[in-house]
Amino acid sequence: MIQPLLRDDALLADIHAARQPRDALHLWWLGQSGYLVQWQGRHLLLDPYLSDSLTRKYADTAKPHVRMTEIPIAPERLDFIDVVTSSHNHTDHLDGETLGPLLQVNHNLQMIVSAANCAFAAERLQVGIERLTLITLDAPLTSGGFTFQAVPAAHEQIEQDAQGHHRYIGLIIEAGPWTIYHSGDTVLYTGIVETLQCWTIDIALLPINGRDPKRGVAGNLSGPEAIQLGKAIGAGVIIPCHYDMFTFNTVTPDEFVQQAEALQQPYRILRCGERIDLMYLAPEASALYAEKAR
Repeated sequence: MIQPLLRDDALLADIHAARQPRDALHLWWLGQSGYLVQWQGRHLLLDPYLSDSLTRKYADTAKPHVRMTEIPIAPERLDFIDVVTSSHNHTDHLDGETLGPLLQVNHNLQMIVSAANCAFAAERLQVGIERLTLITLDAPLTSGGFTFQAVPAAHEQIEQDAQGHHRYIGLIIEAGPWTIYHSGDTVLYTGIVETLQCWTIDIALLPINGRDPKRGVAGNLSGPEAIQLGKAIGAGVIIPCHYDMFTFNTVTPDEFVQQAEALQQPYRILRCGERIDLMYLAPEASALYAEKAR
């Protein structure tokens, strides 16, 4: 079992210590596609999966979800979260056993989901739809000190409901001068580069586990594809995710790293529970920023 770099009390202490200086952006990988973002004392969780719900659900099936990395922290200990997001309805991105405790200990927590998924999410979390904050592609929203813009994601393909709302989304998140792209689960699709080029993206959080229908793995970028996308959109740094969680659905980041080195694309490999810090740099210091990211 892979041990997080920081977990439980040590992770909480690191989160607390990072609150100064306030002009830095801090980001921790929590496993799979889950991240904690801290900006000026506010906290955002992206697609957290902090339980063993899938391991139990599929224990006696032909596709057991054997966990590879220990849970870095119990969700009920994260009682300081302002906003949490879900990019789509799959359990590793919308987990009742993670989100339920988070909602219980964070009474003012904003839960952002795609408008297409509101009924499903409300049922899974056993809350009223009014408890959710719905986002659509044409309506950016601001919550908890962060601004969110939904963009399409293609989990093999673009899917929309009868009203045209997307079932799979990525998010552009603006926190002060910083812009983060959290892709959710996606493959490359026509128009993705042009869409993302509308922003100057400092951090791109991209899956690298690829697709393998024979093993029931579908709908994500491979490591080389993640680098190609990040390079095309001019991402400041790419951080890979969606690996080292389940034994049937993982890869090593080796090909990701090889492609990044070949294309001279800044990247950062995080261990679960590890933090990356972004300090403001003047434009003339951009080369230093890129070197630090690698």
